[in-house]
Amino acid sequence: MLAGKGFQKVYNLSGGIKAWGKEVARGPEDVGLHLFAEAASGEEAVIIGFGLEMGLRDFYLTMQRRVVREATKSLFGKLADIEIRHQEQLVQLYEELTGRRLSVTDFAAKIAEPAMEGGLTTEEYLQLYKTDLDSESEVLSLALAIEAQALDLYLRAAEKSTDAGSEQVLRRIAAEERSHIAMLSNYIEHQQDLA
Repeated sequence: MLAGKGFQKVYNLSGGIKAWGKEVARGPEDVGLHLFAEAASGEEAVIIGFGLEMGLRDFYLTMQRRVVREATKSLFGKLADIEIRHQEQLVQLYEELTGRRLSVTDFAAKIAEPAMEGGLTTEEYLQLYKTDLDSESEVLSLALAIEAQALDLYLRAAEKSTDAGSEQVLRRIAAEERSHIAMLSNYIEHQQDLA
């Protein structure tokens, strides 16, 4: 079943989900789906996804201003910069779908509206995960949790989509979120190796 959904490596977890020690998506099954209620095409799904990336970048920049430690400020800056690359990927996908070329700045100004990945607000994420913003490991865990929420949202939205183009785009964005999760996981593992 998982292999059919695009997962390359599937591991059997002894003890089931209760034994899982990593981040999981949280909240009601319909959280965030309202964001995609208007996505009747692949183009609209890209626009909504771009807005989610904008919201996450804003979240990281807001957190950067709220923390004290320089190392944690730097980490939030790096995470915000990663979101710019995600935005660039979505603008490229928009161009593939529409044939219209726009810069990231023009796309953000003319087309997209910011929202948070996973469908929660900044304060809802902070309340849900109760993160110590001066702990780099907790910041990384929060980023990983947000990416997991985003992956879950894109997959649920694709599942509910009635438009084949929109579903395909949502699954493609979900695949990108998987790569973001893998990148953050590798970074966390590397940090733990150095400890």
